[in-house]
Amino acid sequence: MHKHQDLTPEEVDRVIEMAWEDRTPFEAIELQVGLKEKEVVKLMRREMKRSSFTMWRKRVSGRKTKHSRKRSPRVERFKAPDQKRISY
Repeated sequence: MHKHQDLTPEEVDRVIEMAWEDRTPFEAIELQVGLKEKEVVKLMRREMKRSSFTMWRKRVSGRKTKHSRKRSPRVERFKAPDQKRISY
C-alpha cells in the first residue's frame, strides 16, 4: 500500500486525473494506486492550489459516481469512454 508521499510524479498525476474524473470512484483509485479516499484528499490538498482544491471538493462531495456503493448498479465502468486507457 502506498502513502501519497511515496508516489512517483507520474503516479501523482494519474491520481489527480482519476480524482477529477467524475466516473472514477475512489475505490478504483485505491485498487490501482493503493490510496484510500482520505489519502487522495490529502494528496489533492497538497498538490493543488487552494481554490482548485476547494472547487474539486465541492464537486466530489456527495457525488454518487465517486463512490461505488452509491452508484446505480447499471454503471459498470469506472471511467469515461474518452478517458485514457487504464493499465492494471
